Amino acid sequence: MQTSPVVKVLAAWVLAILLIVACCSALVAAMNSRLYSPEHRVERYLGALQEGDGGQALGLLDAAVPEGVDPSLLDGDALRAASAPLEDIEVQDARDTGADRVEVPVSYQLDGAAQTTLFELEQTGTTWGVFDVWEFTRTTLPTLRISAPTLDMATVNGMDVGLGDGATDLASFYPAIVTAQVSGPYLTSPQQQAVVTGSGDTPAQLDLATTTTPELEQAVTDRVHAFLDSCAAQAVFQPTGCPFAYVTTEPVAADVVWTIEEYPSVTIMAEDGGWALAPLEGSARLETTFRDYFSGAETDISESIAYQFEADLTVTGNAVTVTPIVDD
Repeated sequence: MQTSPVVKVLAAWVLAILLIVACCSALVAAMNSRLYSPEHRVERYLGALQEGDGGQALGLLDAAVPEGVDPSLLDGDALRAASAPLEDIEVQDARDTGADRVEVPVSYQLDGAAQTTLFELEQTGTTWGVFDVWEFTRTTLPTLRISAPTLDMATVNGMDVGLGDGATDLASFYPAIVTAQVSGPYLTSPQQQAVVTGSGDTPAQLDLATTTTPELEQAVTDRVHAFLDSCAAQAVFQPTGCPFAYVTTEPVAADVVWTIEEYPSVTIMAEDGGWALAPLEGSARLETTFRDYFSGAETDISESIAYQFEADLTVTGNAVTVTPIVDD
């Protein structure tokens, strides 16, 4: 029995439709396993971190930024610097963790040590009814604290960050490397580093132990010299607010001239989270001429007067203040 032409045409159409359906199903499966996969969303997030695109990264991660924290690490060069040290980054296959939920491990190397960050995602629906929609499980960005007592600024991931009362809290994406140090003209500190691997990390704290620079010692020395020079410029026996004086009742026949014979040696010490100066000692020379009450004879005077005083020292960023403390 021969098949009619109409049946042949219908069979051809059915076969074509089945082939189209099979191709579409294969395409949807391929798209869901790649462009619409949880792994791809993680890759896009990591790419945003490496590009310093904090807006895109935050939108993909859908994480909350804690209130009252510094966002300096969440965009631009500071964000790029946070992911730059990570090497051999590999997004691994998603693992089922429950209904419509997976975790995607991301492995990487840091300073030769292997690290892994787990990202949790959930399927929240489909696009056009066929393409899976995966989103990160909502979380809150981790924070870390930078502390440098008495300072108002630190360098974090190459960026100057303000320190209120000597400390600040910063929000961070993850995985990330956060480095902090003080590199001012008067105070410096060794670089400290923290690794942020996930949202559940215990908040890290980078305490920056500062040390003084030769420039600070020179700045303090200059201010001490300027103070003493201003005292010496007062042509009186007891310069106001100064550590040296000369007591006499003899009448004067010439100007009173002070010169600083020996300037103090400056020693800066750490004290109570700040800085202090050791007692300052030196000598000044007084030169003048006395006239005798009765005979009128004149006598030249040149005496060395030892002095000692203390001074408060305040160092904040690029500012140095030396406040002499002189007993009345």
